[in-house]
Amino acid sequence: MDAKVTLSFNQEVIEKAKLFAEQNNISLSRLTEFLLRQITTGDYKSLNELPIADWVHAVAEGKAEYHTKPRSRKDLKSDFMSSKK
Repeated sequence: MDAKVTLSFNQEVIEKAKLFAEQNNISLSRLTEFLLRQITTGDYKSLNELPIADWVHAVAEGKAEYHTKPRSRKDLKSDFMSSKK
């Protein structure tokens, strides 16, 4: 179940976080939820122990690009049938 929370942050931090979330195809709410979940599920004694930097580095490598070519119905059917063998 989702709950609403009101938080206050530095405006520049919010703008950068929104941009980061948009570039990674995630809402700012879900990004914040993920980060809070990381903090609350681990046994961390200080901010330096948080694994957030590793996660940010992993997802910040750039936007994925997918290039596909249109395929005929016959080719799609052939691929499907061969995958069932």
